[in-house]
Amino acid sequence: MTTATRPLEGLRVIELGQLLAGPFACTILAYFGAEVIKVEAPGGDPIRGWRVVQDGTSLWYRSLGRNKKSVTLDLKSERGRELVLQLLDSADVLVENFRPGAMEAWGLGPEVVKARNPGLVYARISGYGQTGPYASKPGYASVTEGFGGFRYINGEPGKAPVRPNISLGDTVAALHAALGITLALLQRAKPGGEGQVVDVALYESIFNLLEGMVPEYDGAGVVREPSGTTVTGIVPTNTYRCDDGKYVVIGGNGDSIFKRLMTVAGRSDMAADPELADNAGRVRHEAEIDKALGLWCGQHSSTHVINVLEEARVPVGPIYSVADMLNDPQYQARGLFEQVEIDGKPLRIPAIMPRLAETPGRTEWPGGDLGSHNREVLQGLLGLDDEELALLAADGVIAPG
Repeated sequence: MTTATRPLEGLRVIELGQLLAGPFACTILAYFGAEVIKVEAPGGDPIRGWRVVQDGTSLWYRSLGRNKKSVTLDLKSERGRELVLQLLDSADVLVENFRPGAMEAWGLGPEVVKARNPGLVYARISGYGQTGPYASKPGYASVTEGFGGFRYINGEPGKAPVRPNISLGDTVAALHAALGITLALLQRAKPGGEGQVVDVALYESIFNLLEGMVPEYDGAGVVREPSGTTVTGIVPTNTYRCDDGKYVVIGGNGDSIFKRLMTVAGRSDMAADPELADNAGRVRHEAEIDKALGLWCGQHSSTHVINVLEEARVPVGPIYSVADMLNDPQYQARGLFEQVEIDGKPLRIPAIMPRLAETPGRTEWPGGDLGSHNREVLQGLLGLDDEELALLAADGVIAPG
């Protein structure tokens, strides 16, 4: 294992909250060297029991909880909140994703914490942000993906919007939170710099993905609609079924690429047609182009289509499942899987991007058992003794063990 210094080493992050958005932001920070102390309720983060569970812990958590120190504290108890405040005194970053107002009700809001630790970067993740008329609404990813505009354009025209089988809103919000935290830390490092609040809303993170939709509507009154497997206004870029039942994605929307694509597909007439020489003309003839490519792909295997188009330097690729990814040499060559051990058994988990040439991130340990770092943190960092830990466990402030 490499021991190269990582960019966030020396920073201490306190993770509060549960499930996905806040925890994944902290996974990124921990991967790149931050000391992340994950504070869980004595019952644990619910994601420990979600989806595929082995030996009492979800395989998902083994990835999401990597490199984190698990500490149990009941934030509904006065003693639990006191201990969190003590942890925050020596922290650089706090990440929380509770309902807006919850931290203030517990006496852990930004003003209280800033008075004790002016340098703390206080990151808050919620469905609709900390302000505005919708701030108090519950905001799961599924709801905010709709409110943020993504679901409207995702799916087939005239049918119910489609949800991707991942919590996209949470993950995109986590990426924005990690970026915001990094920007705030850079600002803090300037002369006279202090900590600040980073306010991330799930719906705003989705909104940030919408490319030119706002100016297109405001300037021309155009509402982008769902377009199935295509992208509105860019032709051809689509998914086609081959004669082996598999699908390929073809991106032939560059002018010279289009000529090469249609020549290989046996339609030299379309390759030479001046009406199709630029994207504007191809958009007008989208149905005709897609029909020709669909017929050609339907006469050949996906392997043949990919091989001949790659030879012609046309962007093309398969539709991969996770099983395909694990067996692909490109994924392997790029180190996208890291192996950890769970009770002596190997488990592959995904690497975390981006890739840094000189100071790469790494997985040091998988997500561990609930409260597995109670003693290390509460004794080593806060100075509690064995008797105090026993009393905290007896009072339900921390998990026993």
